[in-house]
Amino acid sequence: MAGLVRRVKGWVGSPAMKLREAHKLIAKGKLAEAFPLLGQAAQAGLAEAEYLVARCYLEGAGVPPSPAEGARWLERAANQGYIEAQTAMAGLFLRGASVVEGGGEAAAHAPGAAARPATTLFAPTEAAAPDFVRATAWARKASDGGSADGKALLAYILTSGPEDKRDLAAAEALYRASAAANCAQGCLGLGLALLRLAQTPAQLLEVSALFRRAAEAGLGTAMYLLGLMLERGDGVAQDIPAAARWYKQAAMRGMRSAQARYGLALMQGNGVEKDLQEGESWLRRAALQGDPDSAALVGDLYARGGALPPNHAEAANWYRRAAEAGHKAAARSLGLLYLTGAGVPHDSGEAAKWFRVAAEAGVEQAKYDLAQLVLKGEARPEDSVRTSEWFAKAAETGDLVAAFNYGVCLAEGVGVARDDQEAARWLRRAAEGVVNAQFWYGRMLCEGRGVPANLEEGRNWIGRAAAVGMVDAQVALGEMLVAGRGGKRDHAEAVVLFEKAAAKGHAGAMFALGALHGGGHDVPWNRPEAQKWFRLAAERGHGLAQMMLGRYLARSLAGERNLKEARYWFQQAIERGVNDARGDLAALAPAEAPAAEGSGEGDGRAAPLRSGAAAD
Repeated sequence: MAGLVRRVKGWVGSPAMKLREAHKLIAKGKLAEAFPLLGQAAQAGLAEAEYLVARCYLEGAGVPPSPAEGARWLERAANQGYIEAQTAMAGLFLRGASVVEGGGEAAAHAPGAAARPATTLFAPTEAAAPDFVRATAWARKASDGGSADGKALLAYILTSGPEDKRDLAAAEALYRASAAANCAQGCLGLGLALLRLAQTPAQLLEVSALFRRAAEAGLGTAMYLLGLMLERGDGVAQDIPAAARWYKQAAMRGMRSAQARYGLALMQGNGVEKDLQEGESWLRRAALQGDPDSAALVGDLYARGGALPPNHAEAANWYRRAAEAGHKAAARSLGLLYLTGAGVPHDSGEAAKWFRVAAEAGVEQAKYDLAQLVLKGEARPEDSVRTSEWFAKAAETGDLVAAFNYGVCLAEGVGVARDDQEAARWLRRAAEGVVNAQFWYGRMLCEGRGVPANLEEGRNWIGRAAAVGMVDAQVALGEMLVAGRGGKRDHAEAVVLFEKAAAKGHAGAMFALGALHGGGHDVPWNRPEAQKWFRLAAERGHGLAQMMLGRYLARSLAGERNLKEARYWFQQAIERGVNDARGDLAALAPAEAPAAEGSGEGDGRAAPLRSGAAAD
């Protein structure tokens, strides 16, 4: 009887019994209670227990995580032929873990590496460089032992590993065997292998069926890929709502590409109810995982506003994140924020830096943005050469916009030696299709710069630019009509042109309207109208308009007298370099003394129209 009791006690306390009890506790979620039992069974040499102990250490389940301890126990189980451990060892090496041999010690260089790496094999990772030699050895052992996961791992190495290890035919056979065993990774891998060559609807249908099997087994990558096929109608009937549902499931599993697609679907109401806040949240998650497209989209949302309030400071943060990850459009957007001082301090140097990045990445508009800074002298000297070279090369291919910009570089000596004749040649070529070139070429003809002077032809080219709404051309043509340069004199038509330019905020045009209505021109006198236009131009910083407004107010030329305000506008004009206003200011009597009003006619015509209109 005593012997029987001893045998029963020994059986109850056996490693196998402890392993069974540990399984029961694990099923109840009591991992911390299960771990000591697993440890005792593992110490006794049970391979399954060693494997489970390894998982606990690698996953931090019931015990603090320890990649080194996890790898050590995993190696012990694998060396005993435990197939799941062999598969996991292959996965560790494939993801960048390194087992240090000798004395049974092991260490993993990838903290937090999964104990079952096959479950995330096809997901992107930032682990250390993989050890394909050891990964292949362990995967082959697991595959030869009948592991479907092992076959999928080995097939992955033969498909995506080093060139000297690749064997696409053998990989496809392994994937097929793995998929036949209902291994989710095998289905996904086979689907990816077939997708590379799929051309017919039947082939795409087979791929979609494999992705669906893997997706239904819970693989996020398969969910995302199935969503893409459903959204595009590749191999399956297009089903946008179903695509959105798969994107959502993959997004919830942390797949950044799916987070980006689901966020975009929510933003656009594509297959789901439109929800800007939720959409922004998913795009933000993808961006924080390093997706540059999502970061750029979030930047766009904050920059443009709309349903969400604009926040340029927030936009700058997201554009920077995207630009630093190589998103070329975001680099230009960030440059524009620095150029305008929206959300960030105004900084032409930073603007030029990001325009440069975008331009060198192929964003054509960024080249023109950088060129504008070059012309203003707000970029690096080497940018002058760079931009002129860009435009010269593009101009030679027939690009008229580039021809215009290269002509400007030649005319201004930007990045190349100034050459008025060559500038005129390129501007003439560009004038066939570029409004700005018509204006520039017209001016060169009027000035006789690089070409024989021809006021009539120059006026015609400027008129073409004015006719399509170019503000500077409208003002320039208006001045020529007032003076009768290059053709007939027509003040009424000049008023029409100046009014068009003034409606677009051109201060010089406003000043010209004030001068024309002030008298002495082929336009009926209208002093109140003149004062109105002088005020509008003065408020926009036009120095001559400030002086004229001061005169009108000081002398009651439009019926209103205000010496205090007149003094203010004279002072503003002086600060802008209009020295004639000094005499007006000095002539102002003290506020209590009467001011001479004069006859009015000469005072109203005191505006030098041409030079004033050109200043903006």
